[in-house]
Amino acid sequence: MLGTTLILAVREIRRHLLRSFLTILGIVIGVSAVVTMVTLGKGATAAVQTQIASLGSNLLQVRPGQGFGRGGGGPQPPDFKEEDVQAIRDQIGGVTAVAPQAQSTGMAVRNAANWSTTINGTTNDYFIAQQWQLSTGRIFTRAEEQAGKAVCIIGSTVQANLFRREDPIGQRFRIRDLSCEVIGTLATRGQGGFGNDQDDVVIMPIKTVQRRFTGNRDIRAIMVAVDPAYDTATVQQSTQQLLRERRRITGDKEDDFNIFDTKQISDTLSGTTTILTQIVTAVAAISLLVGGIGIMNIMLVSVTERTREIGIRLAIGAVAREVLMQFLVEAVALACLGGLIGLLIGLIASLSLAPMMQVPFLFDPRINLIAFAISALIGVVFGYFPARRAASLNPIDALRHE
Repeated sequence: MLGTTLILAVREIRRHLLRSFLTILGIVIGVSAVVTMVTLGKGATAAVQTQIASLGSNLLQVRPGQGFGRGGGGPQPPDFKEEDVQAIRDQIGGVTAVAPQAQSTGMAVRNAANWSTTINGTTNDYFIAQQWQLSTGRIFTRAEEQAGKAVCIIGSTVQANLFRREDPIGQRFRIRDLSCEVIGTLATRGQGGFGNDQDDVVIMPIKTVQRRFTGNRDIRAIMVAVDPAYDTATVQQSTQQLLRERRRITGDKEDDFNIFDTKQISDTLSGTTTILTQIVTAVAAISLLVGGIGIMNIMLVSVTERTREIGIRLAIGAVAREVLMQFLVEAVALACLGGLIGLLIGLIASLSLAPMMQVPFLFDPRINLIAFAISALIGVVFGYFPARRAASLNPIDALRHE
């Protein structure tokens, strides 16, 4: 009986194609919007996590000030000293690498090519903390670090703009008034967590940058890599207490430095992206409700149009259950058809928009199955009342209907 009922339902849908399409339009829009929003939301979350992870995992970033910058009005907090770096290295347990940083900017020039870039003075611990491999060349020697030699390791952006397709190892270029020898090139990383190009950098020994560019021995930032076996929150608290003592911050005075845990930043941004995705998805899901109301409305109109047909079926022996099943199957078939079309449109939209938004396309079969199941459920819920109304018609009254 179910097979015959399904054939009758498909035949009825085909008889009124335009009306059937308009009936399922709400379901199509709702399902496609939900699938698109969830898919792009997952891609955006993954992109955020990847960008934050590029800053380094199990990594604490220590900077002067109370935010990402150096604070607002009032005196600027002092930078760190080499003694602070050594104290963290010697007195804090669970630390695998401590990398001081002194930063500046400058114009890099080679032959007719020039490029404005970031100059990062640091030590070999920087590559350990950042988990950043070299694509060619080598890192600094101990003698180069201690003497502040004019050697450098360049990112792929600097390499592409100064050396084009040439091998830069062993060659020299000028940055400001310093001639620097290239001893290594960094593996490509791309955009960082805050939209900056991580590959647009020239890395030198910190003493070189302090002597030739910043003019002092101050350290702008400290990167602390934490052993995965240790709790980063505990290491962060210990580092905070040590720096408070060294910077003579007592009592209830606020810190004049900040410590960022990259894992906390990743969790916060990922959670925010997830919440926004859920809100947008909930708004999009309202279209499913509207689509269900549209199905119920059209099915009620269909019952009125086919009252004589219903009366004839009841008069020749059909039971109310069979009439109810016929109209209920029609409603579910319409909803399922809308769900399938919505899934197809949602996948096409996701595939098209993901590259434009620069996020990965992450196909989630679970959300697709859930969206389709909800569309079928809507057909049952909103189709039951019209089907029940058709099944409850009196055969005599139905036959008299004009």
